[in-house]
Amino acid sequence: MSLILAVNAGSSSLKISLFQRLPREPKTPRLLLSSSISSISSPPAKFTFNHASTTPCSAYSSSEPSIRDHESAFAHFLSRLKEDATIDHQEIQHTCHRVVHGGDYRDPVVISEQSYHHIEKLRDLAPLHNGAALSVIKTCLKTLPDALSVAFFDTAFHKNLPRYVSTYAIDQKIAKDRGLRKYGFHGLSCKPPPLYAFIKRVVAKHLHKEEDALNIIALHLGSGASACAIRAGQSIDTSMGLTPLSGLPGATRAGDIDASLIFHYTSESPSQLSHNPAIANQVHMTKAEEILNSQAGWKALTGTTDFGEITRKAQLSAPSSSTLDNPHTLAFQVVLDRVLHYVGAYHLALRGKVDALVFAGGVGERSEELRRAVGEAVNFFGYSAIDERINGVVDDIEGIVVDIGKYDGGKRMLVCRTDEQMEMARECSLAEEFWN
Repeated sequence: MSLILAVNAGSSSLKISLFQRLPREPKTPRLLLSSSISSISSPPAKFTFNHASTTPCSAYSSSEPSIRDHESAFAHFLSRLKEDATIDHQEIQHTCHRVVHGGDYRDPVVISEQSYHHIEKLRDLAPLHNGAALSVIKTCLKTLPDALSVAFFDTAFHKNLPRYVSTYAIDQKIAKDRGLRKYGFHGLSCKPPPLYAFIKRVVAKHLHKEEDALNIIALHLGSGASACAIRAGQSIDTSMGLTPLSGLPGATRAGDIDASLIFHYTSESPSQLSHNPAIANQVHMTKAEEILNSQAGWKALTGTTDFGEITRKAQLSAPSSSTLDNPHTLAFQVVLDRVLHYVGAYHLALRGKVDALVFAGGVGERSEELRRAVGEAVNFFGYSAIDERINGVVDDIEGIVVDIGKYDGGKRMLVCRTDEQMEMARECSLAEEFWN
């Protein structure tokens, strides 16, 4: 069998799917099994293993104290692959790796010494993800030496951002020398898979439109959150920038802030804003990034990374000074405000010519409250009103794309379920140069 392993390393998780390439149907590799390892950074890790079949998937989950990092998580998966699925890992011919930051790489690349070190140099620009991906890649090269390892990059979908969008207003010689520009993320591959490229492909099919004629605003809302404006099938703007930190707030990411905030946040003079160098506290880049990537976001506001818990505890009526004293209400309104900021801006960028507003990601797929609030706010743009009956049961509706609006000729509101591993496997299967 021609087997493809798709590996998606998160900051504290590892998702793995095994596919069989079908030479006569390379666009649709067949899923054989999938696995998910979560809570890697806060053990014990939870390990799940699902074997796909014509009947409902047979699955099991377990707590695994032996998993300490991404390397041991991947090794654990390989051992279960042989014991539970009787598949020898030597049968795997290709391994696809999701890598968040690809810098100037515009296409998927075969992992070599040169490309490995290039990704390693970008580690500081995506501290929560590139390190995890490199750990798995290194383990994969050691344990699967005969498999071709291919890296797919989040940044690649945004490779054609207009220059005036990708440029920061700083000294351009320094910017060019150091690669300081907006890259954008949640794209994965330029050919193109998810997240946004996958959304583009399946939404175009759902709306019976050609991909290069599609205009949408896509919201990937989850622990990491971003927005993207897609015109004629191309990314023309996105909320994340040089790193995944900018743009929308996430579970532990601050999102957009004034660049000077971090210096006041760490100042030794808590009572006032001051530029007095005598009381200024030197902030190292790594410390600043740790604060803004790992100690911020809605967890900093509420104490939880669970957005479902936030909506359950929030007062979702019109916000007031009293309701905003509830930290969960405040967090919900902060997220809503920032989402609407980008939705409004991207309507202008697309000159109002929008086929659909698309929700994706864990929060986008599951939070009927956030979808409702966004839908009510953008109604004046010409969107069909949300169908509350459908919006409340999206999880129970089959299909990749779900219409949540009462379609009456207005702009559509959709929920899209993404599958990054499937898209990497699909692109790998289609790339003949990887198989010849």
